[in-house]
Amino acid sequence: MDPIAQRLIRLPDKVRKLEVEKILGRAGELCEEGKFRRAIVLYDSVLKIQPGNLDALIDKGVALQNTGKLRQALGCYQKALSIVPENTTALLNAGSVLHSFGRFDEAISYYDRVISADKKSAMAFAYRGLSLAEMGQIKEALRYFKKALAIDKDYDVAQISKELAEKILRQKN
Repeated sequence: MDPIAQRLIRLPDKVRKLEVEKILGRAGELCEEGKFRRAIVLYDSVLKIQPGNLDALIDKGVALQNTGKLRQALGCYQKALSIVPENTTALLNAGSVLHSFGRFDEAISYYDRVISADKKSAMAFAYRGLSLAEMGQIKEALRYFKKALAIDKDYDVAQISKELAEKILRQKN
């Protein structure tokens, strides 16, 4: 066991909880600074003593995804979903990894679960549109980009994707 986890185990429960929050905060700062590998070490320390810590699992997945370790990231998201099956953050992130693998139908099923839970998730609508576009369903993708923009008119991914879909459709006609 690493030194951080060893130190945490010896602390009283209340103090351990505060220390875990501090470690997760520091790991988040490291991610913001682009120091993903260092953040992963901290997430691992927390997960050694709290294997079901949802924040650590999801945030570690994000850090892994940012370092290109997509299979490991997907594993983190799936473990988080085994704890809280409808966690929208884990569902969105798992969907984005599946999209990266070219598993668009599976990605869409994750995005649909987010949309079922949160009808105002512009990201889920836009990501669903991206997967549909990759499958060649441009008209349907455009519908989802528009839905995302109806929720968040400034969402750049949806706006850029909508414009590109419209351009593709104009070229086909």
